[in-house]
Amino acid sequence: MKTRTPNVLLVMADQLAPHATGTYGHPLVRTPNMDALARRGVRFDATYAHSPLCAPARFSFLSGQAITRIGAYDNAAEFPASVPTVAHYMRLMGYRTCLSGKMHFVGPDQLHGFDERVTTDIYPADFAWTPNWDQSSERIGKWYHNMDSLHEAGQAAMTYQIEYDEEVGFAAKRRIYDYARDGDERPWMLVASFIHPHDPYVARPEWWNLYDHDEIDLPTPVEPTALDAHSKRIRAGIEYDTVGATEEHIRSARHGYYANTSYFDSWLGRLIETVEETGQADNTLIILTADHGDMLGERGQWFKMSMFERSARVPFIIAGPGISPDIVPNACSHLDFLPTLLDIASGDGRPWPEIGQDLDGRSLWHLINGGEDAVDETTGEYCAEMTSYPIFMIRRGAFKYIHCETDPPLLYDLASDPDETRNLAEDPAHADLSAEFAAEVAAKWDSEAIREQVLSSQRARRTLHAAMTGSGVSWDYQPVRDAANEYVRNHMDWAEAGARMRFPRFEAVTDLADQS
Repeated sequence: MKTRTPNVLLVMADQLAPHATGTYGHPLVRTPNMDALARRGVRFDATYAHSPLCAPARFSFLSGQAITRIGAYDNAAEFPASVPTVAHYMRLMGYRTCLSGKMHFVGPDQLHGFDERVTTDIYPADFAWTPNWDQSSERIGKWYHNMDSLHEAGQAAMTYQIEYDEEVGFAAKRRIYDYARDGDERPWMLVASFIHPHDPYVARPEWWNLYDHDEIDLPTPVEPTALDAHSKRIRAGIEYDTVGATEEHIRSARHGYYANTSYFDSWLGRLIETVEETGQADNTLIILTADHGDMLGERGQWFKMSMFERSARVPFIIAGPGISPDIVPNACSHLDFLPTLLDIASGDGRPWPEIGQDLDGRSLWHLINGGEDAVDETTGEYCAEMTSYPIFMIRRGAFKYIHCETDPPLLYDLASDPDETRNLAEDPAHADLSAEFAAEVAAKWDSEAIREQVLSSQRARRTLHAAMTGSGVSWDYQPVRDAANEYVRNHMDWAEAGARMRFPRFEAVTDLADQS
């Protein structure tokens, strides 16, 4: 790696399972830009969301800490301003930091260490989406997933998600140009976070028409009675058991998801192209990931919220100067991104800044640089909807163990059973391994204490939301924009404004003889 401190462009998708990308082997889904990034970079094949839900996944990703340590239980849990993030640490290491797009911050702090945000968020920043474990058996109505996402799947010229991602992509491109033309030599970290291919599964025609509808693959059928307890709760919560979906609904939903994955991939390509055409490619690392996946009907499930592979696994690719092509099989998670980025920022030999809170992850930088690592494990936590107790996961080597106090344990050998169809927890041949995992969970997590903390948090937030409803006070982020100094204004010399904003700069020919 060059000693000059590299820029970082981190592009994040929402609800993108690696299984549904050409890069990770899907025979239909077209992701040419992701494919190209992986061919020249390092692809991680066992990266997990620490928590398979939007806000908790993002908060653990930014903080490098487990959700139960920072209270990031669900999509309405406040991300405390006192928790240091990767943006804080990168600023301490001399980086300029910018967020374009979704991060689902909840609470009054809508920056969390970023120098600037150039878009608003797509989801509310208040406590409205707080689950209720006191009434965990009751279905959530207004804001929860349901079968509409499948029933309404198809084509549209515009949706709020398309509109949002067009804004996110444009703002991110403009910021990359700004970095190239502002004369500031400091390195930068730009996070461009898109909403696609998150449901609803509605795509513009040009992306929908990339795929033959009749060739869209369908999930493997499963009998509902064969499902685990948490999967049954999710099916009830999203109304799959009562409203249901036809084969055509399922095919259309997967068609829309694949189309929107290609749409997201196109934005990845456009951002990389912008880095290249601004002359910054030789010192910019490109990182691709997602917050969590989507079951897309596999194992009888939709959306996320479980520890199964298509819900909890995420893509992770990194490419740039000094990085040689490789594939890393080691298990890792969002918890490892912060220390990895700090090692990237230390490329010129500078030390890490003082770490304000203990980190739960480890740096993957040595693996990215071709090194070996005996560590092949990670953990996961889920404390949100459709359960009344926390759910824990340990992935070690080929085995994955899932625990919840109310449910029978789950144990899968992902090497021989990648679709997680055979629960080995009660298999006599795996009794000792299952018991060892159970003892490890008990030693690592106090499930009862965590449950009480979640309940206390939920009750407080429900009270606050009820009290503040209709108050007119909003935490939703309003991007700062100085229109009086944009483009051309009366206090500017238009020629100077044009020269300042043009890239590359125009070099006038002063000697006509030079043109002959």
